Amino acid sequence: MLTGIHFILTYTCNFECDHCFLYCSPRARGAFSAGQVERVLDEASNIGTVEGIFFEGGEPFLYYPLLRHGIQQAAARGFNVGLVTNAYGANSEKDAGLWLKPLADAGLSHLSISNDTYHYGEETDNPATIAAKVAKRIGIETASICIEPPTVVQPSAGNEKKGRPVVGGGPKFRGRAVEKLSADLPLRPWREFRRCPFEDLESPSRVHVDPFGHVHLCQGISMGNLWKTPLPDIISRYRPDRHPVCGPLIRGGPAELAEALGVTPAAGYIDACHFCYLIRRAVVDQFPALLAPKQVYGLN
Repeated sequence: MLTGIHFILTYTCNFECDHCFLYCSPRARGAFSAGQVERVLDEASNIGTVEGIFFEGGEPFLYYPLLRHGIQQAAARGFNVGLVTNAYGANSEKDAGLWLKPLADAGLSHLSISNDTYHYGEETDNPATIAAKVAKRIGIETASICIEPPTVVQPSAGNEKKGRPVVGGGPKFRGRAVEKLSADLPLRPWREFRRCPFEDLESPSRVHVDPFGHVHLCQGISMGNLWKTPLPDIISRYRPDRHPVCGPLIRGGPAELAEALGVTPAAGYIDACHFCYLIRRAVVDQFPALLAPKQVYGLN
C-alpha cells in the first residue's frame, strides 16, 4: 500500500557529492513547475492511501518559491509534509529563520538535513547545524542525515560468511559513489547477491517522482511515467512479476537480474547495490522507459 510520495523537486544541486546516487550537481537539469506539483498532489489524493509528501532534490531550496508553494499545497490537501535539504542558506540563525519560518507556516512538519563530511567537511558550526537548531526552536521535527565514508570491516565471528572483509557503513554503491568511492574496496562473488536488501519492489510503500515524470521504485528504476499515465493508474496497474527489471530482482536479486538480461557479471561486487546498478547501466538503452533518466546512471 503506497503511503508516501517523494518529489525530486529538481536534480540541480549546489553540491556535487561523491556519494550522490542521482548524479546531482550545479549542471544537472530538471525541475518541476508549480502546475506539475499540483497535478501530482491531486493524483496522490485520488490514490486514497498516501499520507506523506516529501520534497527532495538535488537541493529543493534552490527553487524556494516553488518549494514553499508545494508545501502549502500538500498541507492543504491533508498530507504530512517533509523536506530533505542541505540547508546551504542557513549562514546564521537569523538567515535560517528567514528560510524556515515561512515553510513552517505553510505546513512543513519534518525536516531532514544532510550534515556530513561530503557536504561540510570537518566544519561543525555549519549551515546544517544552524538550521537544525532553528528548526527545533520553531517546532519543526528535525533529523540529521549523515553518510560516513565507506569502511572495510575485517571478518569476525558472525559478521560475514566465509571470513571475507566487507564494506561497512557509508553510501550505497549506486550513482556517483560507484565512480568516486569504489576503488580498492573488497569484492564479494556475484553469485552471493540473491536478493535486494533495501527496497520492497513487490509492494512499495513509497515512490519518488521526478520532473521528467518518472515514478521511481528505486532511483533509476521506473514503474511508469506520470506525464503519460495518471499516477493512480500507474500504481494500480503495476505488476512487479512482469517488470523486466523488478521481476528478476524479486525472484533472485542482482544475480538473477544479470542472468535474465544476459549480462555477464564481473567476478565480484562491493554490495548488492553496486552489482544491480552496474547491470542496469549496461542495459539502460534496452529499457529507456524503465531505466530512467539516463542522468541517474551518469549518462547524458
